[in-house]
Amino acid sequence: MAEETLATLSLESMDSYLSLFGANERNVPILENELGVTVALRGSELRIGGAAENVQMATDVVTKLFSLSRRHAQVDRTTLRYAVALVKEGELERLDDIAFEVVAITHRGKPIHCKTLGQYQYVNAIRNHELTFALGPAGTGKTYLAMALAVVALRNKEIERIVLTRPAVEAGEKLGFLPGDLSQKVDPYLRPLYDALYDMMGSDAYQRLQERGVLEVAPLAYMRGRTLSDSFIILDEAQNTTPEQMKMFLTRFGSGSKVVVTGDDTQTDLPFGKQSGLLQAVQVLNGIPEIAMVKLTHSDVVRHDLVQTVVKAYENFERDRMGRSTGHDA
Repeated sequence: MAEETLATLSLESMDSYLSLFGANERNVPILENELGVTVALRGSELRIGGAAENVQMATDVVTKLFSLSRRHAQVDRTTLRYAVALVKEGELERLDDIAFEVVAITHRGKPIHCKTLGQYQYVNAIRNHELTFALGPAGTGKTYLAMALAVVALRNKEIERIVLTRPAVEAGEKLGFLPGDLSQKVDPYLRPLYDALYDMMGSDAYQRLQERGVLEVAPLAYMRGRTLSDSFIILDEAQNTTPEQMKMFLTRFGSGSKVVVTGDDTQTDLPFGKQSGLLQAVQVLNGIPEIAMVKLTHSDVVRHDLVQTVVKAYENFERDRMGRSTGHDA
């Protein structure tokens, strides 16, 4: 039986405690359940009990996060959960790599930070490559972070325009049969891109830049026959491209441009049996030094905690199903 121990940490202020554990100590169960410890506040002391190894990991996490908080890093529920994951892997010190990395500032003055090492590597891949592929599940910040870097590049006059596109697969080839003009027809498929842009620069600035042709949001089909120079181009939901569409897109960008291709390789809305252009592109282009390939996982999910749980559950389900299928065929 593991030796039980008790660690006591002195709190410098209740503000740091509330920042880490939240109102009504709602984040305490994360530490207790993930590391198998008990956490109790006694006056100005935080007491952590349990098996010696677990208590040490929990103490290291709390000490590290209190230290980051004192240095004005953003510390919240997501940070706590990720710190727990890192300490289990013996990589807690790497939290410093991402804590003070500011990707961009929103129009409201809020800094956008990387929240995981995967996101940190993704951001640096975009900064250092002209073409970056990012594969990962929903909620990992693939599109949002790419959009943030595009806005920064525009503000710094590194590019002249931002082009955002995604395949309108759900509409198939039937856009012409939908009511309204082109904008009204494709808006439902491009809405997530609009939302991210509004968050970065505000609706007024967005409207002005769009009127000047500096911002363009369009379905992938409208990229054919164009050459895009001095642009930051983002292809979103790329798992829904066909190989022909992907090849067409990758031959569009010209000098001075940066391209980011994002997608979830576990989901596709393509017809059954149709190969994804994203997956083919990753196979064809993998290993080329000038092209970055970033793989994000469920541990990089930064939306609501439940999203990470859902993604992980589906990954386990697919793994079990593939295992049963292999066993059946054997």
